Formats: sequence, structure tokens, C-alpha cells
Amino acid sequence: MRAVPTYPLAGGTGVLAWLTEAMFLRAKIRKKDGKQHRYFSVVENRRVGQNKTAQRTVLYLGEINDNQEAVWRQTLEVFDENHQQYTTLSLFPDDREIPAEASDSIQVKLSEMVLRRPRAFGNCWLGCVLWRQLRLEEFWEEKMSEGVQRETVPWAKVLQLLVVNRLIDPGSEFRVHRQWFDQSAMAELLEADFAVAEKDRLYRCLDRILEHKPALFQHLRERWQDLFQAQFEVLLYDLTSTYIEGEGEEPR
Repeated sequence: MRAVPTYPLAGGTGVLAWLTEAMFLRAKIRKKDGKQHRYFSVVENRRVGQNKTAQRTVLYLGEINDNQEAVWRQTLEVFDENHQQYTTLSLFPDDREIPAEASDSIQVKLSEMVLRRPRAFGNCWLGCVLWRQLRLEEFWEEKMSEGVQRETVPWAKVLQLLVVNRLIDPGSEFRVHRQWFDQSAMAELLEADFAVAEKDRLYRCLDRILEHKPALFQHLRERWQDLFQAQFEVLLYDLTSTYIEGEGEEPR
């Protein structure tokens, strides 16, 4: 077994401080073609018993440039807050010298790295792609355009948020409002702030779509046929979004 060097993450304030206390930066060293490469990931300690902990990889960062060859240099788009634009830079750890010929490069202090607001992106992005493939954006913008001038957030975006949540992590509207929205990348994908997940707005959205139920079924049936060239005589489907579980008394 080979020891793996780790780099503690700097703490923050509030909830962030609690998160980063149990997280650290791990570097795995591999040799390839006679060269040494370090691959970094953010790892979290999770307690699994009274005296036991398990480690979970939170974020894989990949290789940060260790060698001098330009062909191996990784680049990253960095947002410059002063100029409000993205700049492509090569990153080097602070214990490596930046080559003289390397332009647009910076050294990264790995020991001071802080993980802020990690959010799920890939599954949310795929849900939004499926939304567009089904042409639901155009459908709902047309159906819910009435009264939209009085709203701060388009109803179609509110509904898209609810649909993506049902697809990848089904939960109540209150859970979307209280927890799930902040843990997802839906704010960036919808280009909207927390107003889109306001609790009353989520409930009101469900009331608004009920009258369009027959038209929605017709639209989805047509899209299913167009996408898969499906042939059928009878089509059975279920779009139930609410159900109740429990134990009831035996009927008398």
C-alpha cells in the first residue's frame, strides 16, 4: 500500500466551515511514459460508526500541470471579476515553477482551496435537454403566456424546474423549495434566481397546468411518434404526480 499525500482545505464561515472541516485535497501519483503525474480530487470524511470513518470522493479535479511540456498543460476558463470576462489560463501547483515560455499561467495554492456550493449539474442538464427534445418549452410558453407580464419568472421555467426534479430526484414542491433547488444547477440552467423555486409559485404552477392536460397528452403522443416512428393501436400511459401510501382499516 502506498501513502497518498493530502492537502487540508481552508475553512470558511457558517455551513461552509462545517463542510470543509471534513474535506481535504488528495493527490494520487502515477507514472506514465517515464513522467510523473499528480491527479487531484476533493475527498470527504464520513462517519460510519462510533470509531470509524469512510472517505467519499466529492469532486474529481484531474491533473494540475506538474511538468514543463506544453503538450501536457491543462487549461481552465477563469472568470475575471474585474473585467467581467473569461480568460483561459494554465494552472500549476504552488510547489512547481512556471516555465518561462508558459504564457497566461498562474500558480494555485492547493492548501488554501475551498469548495463552495457544490451542485449537481450533469443530470439537470440532461433533463433540460430532454425538455427541449420534447418541445415542451414552446408548448408551455404558448399555453401559459396569459398573465405572464405580471410575473417575475415565466411559468414555463417554473414548470421545467418541477419536471426535471420529478425526473431525477422526485420530491414534493416544498422539498424543491427548501432543499433541492440549492443543491442543483437549475438556477444556472434556467438563468433564474431563487424566485423560480418560491414555495407558493410552485404550488400555483400546478394549478395553472391542469386545464391543459388533454393538450399535453396529445402533444406528447405526437412527439413520441415523431421521435421513434412508433406505430400503435392503443397507447397506455400514466402521468400521475401524486399518490398516497399508508395502512387503512379493513372495511366493515
